Amino acid sequence: MYMHNKRLQYTVHVAEPNPQLAVLLLEQFGGPQGELAAAMRYFTQALAEDDPGRKDMLYDISTEELSHLEIIGSIITLLNKGTKGELAEGMIEAAGMRLLTGNSTSQTEAILYGSGTALVNSSGVPWTAAYIDTIGEPTADLRSNIAAEARAKMVYERLINVTDDPGIKDALTFLMTREIAHQKSFEKALYAITPNFPPGKLPGDPAYTDLYFDISQGAGNASGPWNQGAQWEVVDDRDAQSAVDGGDGSASVELSKTQKAALQAFAARTASNPEGDPLTGADLGAGPGAGATKNPAAEP
Repeated sequence: MYMHNKRLQYTVHVAEPNPQLAVLLLEQFGGPQGELAAAMRYFTQALAEDDPGRKDMLYDISTEELSHLEIIGSIITLLNKGTKGELAEGMIEAAGMRLLTGNSTSQTEAILYGSGTALVNSSGVPWTAAYIDTIGEPTADLRSNIAAEARAKMVYERLINVTDDPGIKDALTFLMTREIAHQKSFEKALYAITPNFPPGKLPGDPAYTDLYFDISQGAGNASGPWNQGAQWEVVDDRDAQSAVDGGDGSASVELSKTQKAALQAFAARTASNPEGDPLTGADLGAGPGAGATKNPAAEP
């Protein structure tokens, strides 16, 4: 059960309307790293979580993310306040709108959504549940949550850098800082699971868990703890990088007699003739710049 508190989690002061900035801030309202995506990711994880501690944490953080959605939505609304009434009352002509919004996508936001907080990102792409990448394994989902908080922090950093409004900077700094706090909580929850790596139940095949395939070779090859030391066996021989199972490296499948006959008939019907060189539509319609063709008029 949710209950709404009419006070924001953090006080918002906006110096003056700025529709262009409002559009940029939509990235954290309806974008992939935004607050709605975070709230839905953690809320759906909480519903399915069986561990009481993680369940409580996920409900707490998902609900807080909704409060952050309210904060960022309030900022966007205030930034659009100046144009909302003028647009509604027909006080802005096309030229004035373009001047006001700098020909940005904020024109679309104003016209389609009445300068409201649409569930779209800063490019006008509608929010989608595809942003939610939950897989149902806590040790995998918590790592994804940690990465999501890190990405959101980076977006907030960039948004802070594109405004001089002290009130907006202050509120965005709060939101950015809470991403850090949530990341810490998710880290603690992950390492409260022992063992937590590798994710899932099945162990890896010991024949391959410690191999490092140096497949990208040449200038720029580098070494570090990711590919050197006692825990790694580096495979840099090209021949040893394929068919590592000891087989011939081919792909095969067992087919029934009927299936084999059908495939043979299909292959025969669609076989290419390497000896043929027919005149094609590209040849007949070729003009300058088409390269070598069978149409002499098209040759450069």
